[in-house]
Amino acid sequence: MGYTLWNDKIVNDDEVVISKEDRGYQFGDGVYEVIKVYNGEMFTIDEHIDRLYLSADKIKLTIPMTKDKLHKLIHELVEKDQLGTGHIYLQFTRGTSPRVHNFPVGDIQPVLTAYTKENARPLENFEKGVKATFVEDIRWLRCDIKSLNLLGAVLAKQEAVEKGCYEAILHRGDVVTEGSSTNVFGIKDGVLYTHPANNFILKGITRTVVLECANEIGLPVKEEAFTKAETLEMDEVFVTSTTSEVTPVISIDDVKIAEGKVGEWTRKLQAQFETKIPKSLQVK
Repeated sequence: MGYTLWNDKIVNDDEVVISKEDRGYQFGDGVYEVIKVYNGEMFTIDEHIDRLYLSADKIKLTIPMTKDKLHKLIHELVEKDQLGTGHIYLQFTRGTSPRVHNFPVGDIQPVLTAYTKENARPLENFEKGVKATFVEDIRWLRCDIKSLNLLGAVLAKQEAVEKGCYEAILHRGDVVTEGSSTNVFGIKDGVLYTHPANNFILKGITRTVVLECANEIGLPVKEEAFTKAETLEMDEVFVTSTTSEVTPVISIDDVKIAEGKVGEWTRKLQAQFETKIPKSLQVK
C-alpha cells in the first residue's frame, strides 16, 4: 500500500476520502503539477511549485500554505514512499461546497492530494523516436493555466493511441500549438522553432530547460509559430515534457521526418539535457 499527501498530512491511500461535491470532481476546478524524480531527488521542483501557484492565482484559487511548506510535504512524501525514479502528481481543487457554478461563498478550504509513481525513463523512445499524428486543437483558450480541465487533451491523446502513435500534435487551423501532453519543437536549417509561450500553450518546465540547453550548445532559437506543412518539412522534430524529456518524432501521420531518423541536433540536446541531472543521480 502506498501513501498520499492529503491536505497537510501523509496518510495511507485507503484513508483518502474525496467528497462527491468536491469542485475538482464536479467542475475540474483546480490546478495540478507533475514533478520528475530521479533516484529519489526531485528535478526542477522550485519551477514546478512556482508554476502551480501561478496557475492557482490565474483561477483565483488561494493555496492555503507557503511554497516552503508544500516543498517540505512533497519531500516527506517521496521519502515515505521510498520513490526511486518516477514522478509526483499533485493537485489543488477549490474545495467542497454545494454544487453551483460560481465560486462558493464563505469559508471553503482548497483540497490537496499528491502521490508518487515509480516508472523508468523511456530510453527506447529517446533512442529510436516515436510516431505522432495531427489533431485539431479543440481546447479552451487558456492553455497557459495547468488546470484540471483536460478533456480536450484526453480526446486528442486517445485519437493518437488509436492510430498507434505516441503523441497528438495539436493545431488551431493550420498553426501547430503543442502536443496533447507535450511541447513541440522543430529544427530547420540549424534553427530551433517552438510556439511562443502565450495562452495557446503551456509554458513547460522541460521546455524552458531545453531552451537553456539550446543556448548552451549554440543552437539559435526562434519562439514563433509554424504550420502543419512546415512541420513536415522540418529537418528534425521532437516533443518535451516532464516524463518525455526530449523525445524525437520520426513520423507524423506516416510521413517520415528526415527519412525517419533521429537528427544530430536532437541528439545534442538530449546529451545536454542529461547534464542537467546531477551525475550521481543519473539512472540508465
